[in-house]
Amino acid sequence: MTRRSITRQYPEVPPDLPPRSRGVIALLEENCTVCMLCARECPDWCIYIDSHKETLPAEGGGRARTRNALDRFAIDFSLCMYCGICIEVCPFDALFWSPEFEYAEYDIAELTHEKDRLREWMWTVPPPPAYDPGAETPKEVTAAERGTRP
Repeated sequence: MTRRSITRQYPEVPPDLPPRSRGVIALLEENCTVCMLCARECPDWCIYIDSHKETLPAEGGGRARTRNALDRFAIDFSLCMYCGICIEVCPFDALFWSPEFEYAEYDIAELTHEKDRLREWMWTVPPPPAYDPGAETPKEVTAAERGTRP
């Protein structure tokens, strides 16, 4: 109470955010297999995914394979509650938190961001924390090692 308050004038002085802060959801399109887990688990139903099946010719005379190809991946940030469930359930690491938070729009319809805009935020995602050599071995690794020993 004896010190003067420190007020930051936001547009001129950007805030100091924590390194892994939650701003907006970024999409790494190459990792998305269109499994639809993120859209199914979203409590607000704000993720829209459209896809089609592609047939890939087999190499070496085998049977042709089919896979899902992503046509549309959109998130309606006017509905999103930033819970992170979609990021947690993605088994292929296609969704990440980006620290970008300045994406306000004048029209609420503009808050539905398509895959190309979500891809732009991928480059602002901070790298994962460095490996700690002094950390204990994960339980999964020790259980797997115990199961392989004779």
